[in-house]
Amino acid sequence: MNTNKLLFISSIVLIGGYSVYSFWGANNNVDYSTEVKPILNKHCISCHGGVKKQGGFSLLFREEALGKTESGKPAIIPGDAKHSEFIIRLTHKDPEERMPLKKEPLKKEEIEILTKWVNQGANWGEHWAFVKPEMPKVPNKSFFAGIFSWFSTKWEKNDIDYFIKNKLDEEGLSPSKQAEKSILLRRVCLDLTGLPPTDKQMQDFLNDNSDNAYEKVVDALLASPQYGERWAGMWLDMARYSDTKGYEKDEARNIWQYRDYVIKAFNKNIPYNQFIKEQLAGDLLKNPSEEQYIATAFHRNTVNNDEGGTDDEEFRNASMVDRVNTTWEMLQGTTMACVQCHSHPYDPIRHEDYYKSMAFFYNTRDEDIPDDSPYLRQFTQPEDKAKLEQLKSWLKSNFGTAKEQEISHYLTFLEPKIHPHAGDQFINGALADNKYLGVRNGGSVRFKALPVEGKRQLLVAYGNKTGSPTFMEIRLGSLTGKLLTTIKLDTTQKGGWTHSWDYQLYDLPAMNGRQDWYLVFKNTKVKPDQSTCVIGSFTLLPEFPGKDRADFSQRKKDFLALISASTENTPVMLDSPKEFTRQTQVWERGNWLAKTQVVAPEVPAIFGGLPKNAPKNRLGLAMWLGSQDNPLTARVAVNRFWEQIFGIGLVETLEDFGTQGFTPTHPALLDYLAVKFMTEYQWKPKQLLKEMVMSATYQQDSKANPDLLEKDPMNRLLARGPRVRLSAEQIRDQALLVSGLLSPKMYGKSVMPYQPDGIWNTPYSSMAWKTSEKDDQYRRALYTYWRRSTPYPSMITFDGANRDICLARRIRTNTPLQALVTLNDPVYLECAKHLAQKMNHIQGSFDTQISNTYQFTIGKPISEKKLAVFKRLYTNSLQAYRQNKSEAEKLLNICPDDNIKPKNIPDLAAKTLVASTLLNLDEFIMKE
Repeated sequence: MNTNKLLFISSIVLIGGYSVYSFWGANNNVDYSTEVKPILNKHCISCHGGVKKQGGFSLLFREEALGKTESGKPAIIPGDAKHSEFIIRLTHKDPEERMPLKKEPLKKEEIEILTKWVNQGANWGEHWAFVKPEMPKVPNKSFFAGIFSWFSTKWEKNDIDYFIKNKLDEEGLSPSKQAEKSILLRRVCLDLTGLPPTDKQMQDFLNDNSDNAYEKVVDALLASPQYGERWAGMWLDMARYSDTKGYEKDEARNIWQYRDYVIKAFNKNIPYNQFIKEQLAGDLLKNPSEEQYIATAFHRNTVNNDEGGTDDEEFRNASMVDRVNTTWEMLQGTTMACVQCHSHPYDPIRHEDYYKSMAFFYNTRDEDIPDDSPYLRQFTQPEDKAKLEQLKSWLKSNFGTAKEQEISHYLTFLEPKIHPHAGDQFINGALADNKYLGVRNGGSVRFKALPVEGKRQLLVAYGNKTGSPTFMEIRLGSLTGKLLTTIKLDTTQKGGWTHSWDYQLYDLPAMNGRQDWYLVFKNTKVKPDQSTCVIGSFTLLPEFPGKDRADFSQRKKDFLALISASTENTPVMLDSPKEFTRQTQVWERGNWLAKTQVVAPEVPAIFGGLPKNAPKNRLGLAMWLGSQDNPLTARVAVNRFWEQIFGIGLVETLEDFGTQGFTPTHPALLDYLAVKFMTEYQWKPKQLLKEMVMSATYQQDSKANPDLLEKDPMNRLLARGPRVRLSAEQIRDQALLVSGLLSPKMYGKSVMPYQPDGIWNTPYSSMAWKTSEKDDQYRRALYTYWRRSTPYPSMITFDGANRDICLARRIRTNTPLQALVTLNDPVYLECAKHLAQKMNHIQGSFDTQISNTYQFTIGKPISEKKLAVFKRLYTNSLQAYRQNKSEAEKLLNICPDDNIKPKNIPDLAAKTLVASTLLNLDEFIMKE
């Protein structure tokens, strides 16, 4: 090496070392977030925090920590540790006075840190995650990196690699070599689309020797429709998407269009902040599209209790709690569930902040009722669509755009309805099954403080099968009050105990303000204990226009026909109109029956507040979440994408970025990606994912030597490529694809592939699993019907979520049950049989057949050792089946298929066992 160059480098190192020493020596302050807060969380907060404030002393907020305690004196005197009771009690000789009480005393070095902190002024630092990220300096741009790059071959491919390499250098580790092309292709295909490469994709990539061969593959995968399906699966876990409502009855919910919205959104590469906005507040956007309304089904995925005898308001409030918890955990990586009952034990979030967050959601129209309304009603019949367009045209041309939009909006949502559970003071009548208003002759019910201002018509949804009409008197103020009107509820063909009602529209006189209505029912043709009719809901509406027009009767008839028309209904979010708004109050100790002060919508104080131009509603919350000033949204999103690609997050606790969560392994890299995601990439996930998979870090070989396994068993430092087990959905989809069974069909209602009999035999439920026909049995797992109480068995075995609540991170397990599934589940046996059939179509010996099949299935050549094992398995199985042909037939008949008519049954059965073994290899269920 050149002597002058060595002398130059030596002088640089000495100067640099002196500079670093001078810097740290000049700044000897204790850091609150990294040194003090962990000690307080470990030893003090459980008694002096958000839950308990023993002695009137809390260390959660600075003003509380420096305030007076029950003794009348402050426990911490900034700048004076010697006279601070907080420090004195840590070293007290009397065990009854020493803190923490009746626990191990703090270590000497911990006490020294706290003492030094108090003497330095007891300054309160902010937790790293609650501070807005700023673009850090990329390590390769430093002077030293430029010097030393003269003497090494450049490994780095993009900026990610410089951050990773910098950390590896600090730990005395080196990156691994690049993975083989076939392994790398399988890895990136699984990561970006959830599917392994096809044989054509593999051959094309192996034969492409151009410098940008890999980048072309990445671009093609990001542009493929399967990309959206893969990433939607991650999102649906957090969105607690399910085809059923949950709880005991767990009945069906028609919400599949939300799942399709998520797939399309990922494929369109919608900016992440827009994606959030549409799901939280799509209905509040200007002129929202049907798709944006469907997006709001995100928060209609809450569980719903339809069981008779339950309190609807209790479970409506339970949904509000779930929405708060999900929003914060999913989008902010913040654990808010504990704040429902008390201030956060560890993070500076106050009890009332929880209910300020709840206030964003508290005025939505949905309630805990059987029919999941409000719905987005989509007219599917051509005659209904034509009728709607004619009505809209008539309204617009004769009464203006505002009236047309008002009535169109009502026909789209049928809101705001007044549900029977809002009634009280029942006489000879009651809520039927706690759902509908069941009335008898002489019966009555009160509806208190109805908003009647400007309402001139009453729409009633009812059923009357008595054979004679029921008359409903509406009286004001009392049972003997002024008679407002009497309406006739005639006999119907519908109604009864169903969700299909007859609708009638009745005129009302002009009224002011709010009024108590007493409904009195009369039908002298029935016995006193016999129900006269059942009412599902009623709605107060402005007058239908055009009473003086010749075509009024026909248009009114069309209006009623469209109300009762059969539609595709998807639960969505809608805010209540002004006259139906509710106050949000703090619940004492989290009890919804013990309400205290009223609060307005706002984010926790530690985050400042909503943007100045943001409304105080769900849209304002979404604007704040998608703002570049929000310290958490981009970090949490980037970390989640990183975890999906690399197997472990830069912050391992995806669900908790607070002080109890893991600290980032590469904090500068996390901030770099977060800022770049927001700015250069404009919140678009595809660009972010491309940067990750194009990095040298990602493209490393995943093999680990014993030394590396000992130093970094979880691969947090990324000195090797990612190697993790595939998700439940990926394992199934991969088996279907390699066997040639996977259906390419996208979107639509959920399907029911084979599952064992009896899984759905639950009490109080009429639901039955009806196995789908033809290709629908072989669609991607994403489309499988998901019932919360009894999820698809094989997916639960491989750690799938039951979707009752938000799941931010799946914890991978390794159990014997998983091998039993892939060995014995008829789905996998059918895949094995079809893979064996494909093997038979390969010309040549068994060695050639298994070698080609292994290459295609696993993504790499078969070793001589494995070839010998498979050959022995095939030979022994073939011999056994030749001797006992009935056993071979039994195996092949587990999933009979008219398209497979083997000429040699023992041979196909033996190869089916070989294929089944192949589908159970570690290399098959792992991403390498």
